[in-house]
Amino acid sequence: MPARNDAALDFLLTRRSRPAKTLTAPVPDDAELRTILTAAARTPDHGKLEPWRFIVLKKPALTRLAAAVPARGAEIGEEEERIEKMARQFADADLAVAVVASPKPSEKIPEIEQIHSAGAVCLALLNAGLAAGWGANWLTGWAAHDRGFIEAHLGLAPRESIAGFIHLGTETSAPPDRPRPDLETITTWVEA
Repeated sequence: MPARNDAALDFLLTRRSRPAKTLTAPVPDDAELRTILTAAARTPDHGKLEPWRFIVLKKPALTRLAAAVPARGAEIGEEEERIEKMARQFADADLAVAVVASPKPSEKIPEIEQIHSAGAVCLALLNAGLAAGWGANWLTGWAAHDRGFIEAHLGLAPRESIAGFIHLGTETSAPPDRPRPDLETITTWVEA
């Protein structure tokens, strides 16, 4: 029998993201954040390409991003409600980590595998934050997918994209659990 890690399994079976709008200071300090980032960087990475990177966004950077949202949103014709929501996502945050999908040229590793690895980093970062006792949430929003915004305000290269903004902080209220998928409707068992 393989050795079980019941504590880790229980954590995974009961984990629950915390809404970003319920997170506040204090946030992980740099040493705590390095531990969380180190755990996230252990994500499966076919070919050891490291097709992702982190941008740690502290309060002043988040305030700068929030201030940049309205002009860019108006420029590209975003709805006022969506502009306000995106600006609040940055303005209300005290700490977020942008996970940047940064695929590398490779004859062996398809780009889609590299993008999947960046998504896996987001989940690993989220779970590491929760396991470390912090509230955590994975968000994107229109600004995460707008080339003009991410290149001008986050310094992304043309081949890079935002896989997610992982918000970290102290939770102010525990959310109720939400309905989970019915395993039988999403699973096909193949015996032969």
